[in-house]
Amino acid sequence: IGVEKLIRHLHSKNIPIAVATGSHSHHFDLKTSNHSEFFSLFNVIVKGDDPAIKNGKPSPEIFLVATSRFPTPPVSNSNILVFEDAPNGVEAAKAAGMFAVMIPDPQLDKEKQKLADQVLGTMEEFNPTEWGLPSYDQE
Repeated sequence: IGVEKLIRHLHSKNIPIAVATGSHSHHFDLKTSNHSEFFSLFNVIVKGDDPAIKNGKPSPEIFLVATSRFPTPPVSNSNILVFEDAPNGVEAAKAAGMFAVMIPDPQLDKEKQKLADQVLGTMEEFNPTEWGLPSYDQE
């Protein structure tokens, strides 16, 4: 529920949001087919088989392609916040000059979480105001 709450909140505030997944279209479409309304809230969706993607994470390429496709590309990558569950994704975000919030598998070695700017147990713990985003109570 935390992810949906955050995405709906950011969408309502016209804050650009993207999905940048290494999954190929076929698998992504299978996983998301029952959630088309939710995924319609994203400005951009970039999948691993996108022709512009030559290298997977930890290359920053997928994040750079995603943000370049925003209606108004960001002034600086330091204005981008990435949510990741995997060390390769965090590494890719940092290589792109972006901030990374990690929600790892609880079994993941703490050493592999060090590169993240913030590590959370669940999305429910995320506080948007800590990152300069509008608070949930400003609905």
